[in-house]
Amino acid sequence: MATRLTLQRLRTGLLPSPLRVRAFSALPAVKTAVEGDLGTDKYRLRFKDASGKEISPWHDIPLHSGVPGVFNALFEIPKNTKPKMEVATKEPNNPIAQDVKKGKLRDYHGPIFWNYGMLPQTWEDPNEQHPVTKCSGDNDPLDVVEIGSESLPQGAVEPVKLLGVLAMIDDGELDWKLIAIRTNDALASKLNDIDDVEKHCPGVISGIREWFRWYKTPDGKPLNAFGYDEKALDKKMALEVVAEGHEAWKKLREGKTEKGKLWVE
Repeated sequence: MATRLTLQRLRTGLLPSPLRVRAFSALPAVKTAVEGDLGTDKYRLRFKDASGKEISPWHDIPLHSGVPGVFNALFEIPKNTKPKMEVATKEPNNPIAQDVKKGKLRDYHGPIFWNYGMLPQTWEDPNEQHPVTKCSGDNDPLDVVEIGSESLPQGAVEPVKLLGVLAMIDDGELDWKLIAIRTNDALASKLNDIDDVEKHCPGVISGIREWFRWYKTPDGKPLNAFGYDEKALDKKMALEVVAEGHEAWKKLREGKTEKGKLWVE
């Protein structure tokens, strides 16, 4: 049964193959290596460079792809899956692991309908209050919601085109949700800004907003809120958010901001 389940997860992309080599835009070949069993607190997806040296997907994968408006995104959760996987920001080399809360592995109560991940070399600074939302950052890399047609495997790094952003407020913290599409998706040529998303993909923006508004309520948590009158902001604003997040990350790495328990070596 375990073998059949593992094979099924390999086919769906939930579980990466033990060593998968990918060529990324503006990146050398990077390998992913599975450690431990999926569905346990020992599971880790680690990243290595071409020489076999372990690297941090948060700090060592470049944010910029070399193309204006296009950034490298690391995907932690394939679309239509439930396990809450994330880059472990407090562990050495920041592998992908399943989130644990109150001693239990965390799953969404229903599948997420988009590929979900983060932008490397970004950080939402909890020490800085945003002038509009009056909330501080959530101490994590910037999140990205990729709305393309394909399910991307866990650990995939893909160049994405930014389209817009939602200013989600979760438990008093600002948690930006960048909306993007993979550059080689069939719809990418038609989507260049947030208005194009509503035109060519009606309902997607409201779907993202409502999914993130409600997803914690089965655990007894309150609804999440959104700043800027709940509007999905345009590409220009998304680019500003990324620029600010990248600058915050640089200060963190340079030791100009207190790192707390974060692993930033």
